[in-house]
Amino acid sequence: MEIVKELTDKNYTAFMEATSSVVFIDFYSDTCPPCQTLLTYLPNLAEHFRDEDVVITKVNAANNPKLSKKFMVRSVPLTVVIGKDKMVKRAEVGLLSIDAYIKMIEKALGKGNFFSKLFG
Repeated sequence: MEIVKELTDKNYTAFMEATSSVVFIDFYSDTCPPCQTLLTYLPNLAEHFRDEDVVITKVNAANNPKLSKKFMVRSVPLTVVIGKDKMVKRAEVGLLSIDAYIKMIEKALGKGNFFSKLFG
């Protein structure tokens, strides 16, 4: 199984219909330095959540205009967390720390204490 799944205009719908996992999506560009940094985080996130019901994915925004339009990508990197209920739980523009991405995913998994669930 691939550690980081590449989503495209062609495979996104089938993937989302088949998965029951929390999905982390990184919209990136090949010419964006912060995007390239975030791409190096993705295998680490996949490893961190290897025993959890989480799929780490990436989308080249320029090569997938339908997905970029669906998620209203105006700037990259854009990260989106989709819950098991297939609803967007969080979206962030710009490069964050790896710990911030871990917290985003954990919140979608329902982890953390009462206050972190409210104020995450």
